Order: sequence, then structure tokens, then C-alpha cells
Amino acid sequence: MTFFSKIQSHKGGLIRLKTELYWYDGRGDDNTPGRICLILDAATAARSIVEAASATAATAAVTTAAAARDYARGAARAYLLIDGGPRWIWIVDEDVELL
Repeated sequence: MTFFSKIQSHKGGLIRLKTELYWYDGRGDDNTPGRICLILDAATAARSIVEAASATAATAAVTTAAAARDYARGAARAYLLIDGGPRWIWIVDEDVELL
């Protein structure tokens, strides 16, 4: 089972982000490792390229470790409920734990 398949099949479930998020809207690292979020949806890297073109900087975030990796290899985008609002973020398998 691929990482994307695991995330997709876990929609509606909880996920723990092992690393902190990095926000591209000027906030930088959020200094909140271990954040628990609800998975609303997931997207493959190919689908994400189209969606990312229309996303605003305020909603774009990435786990710190994923920022250092090539998004096309093993990363997925997850639509998570973070701090009361839905956000698309890039994640990789090493950065998350499905609960």
C-alpha cells in the first residue's frame, strides 16, 4: 500500500504530525510538533500541482522534513483540520502517524 493510499483510506480519521509545520505566509516554523489533526482529504503530487497554483500563500504549509524533500517522490498533500480551519499541507510518511 502506498503512502497516498494509506492517507486516502484514513479520511475522517486522526493523524499526528511528528514535526512542526512551516508556513509560507511569513510565519515560518510554528514550533508545535506532535499536532493532532483530522484528515479531510488527500491528493497525489500530480493533482496537487494544479491545486497549488490556485492556493494562496496563507493556506500553504509543509511539514519541516517534507520541505527538504522532492514533493514528487513519496509526498502527498493532505487536507487537514488545523487549529479550527481546513488547510492543505505537504506530508511524507516519516512525518506522520495515523491514529
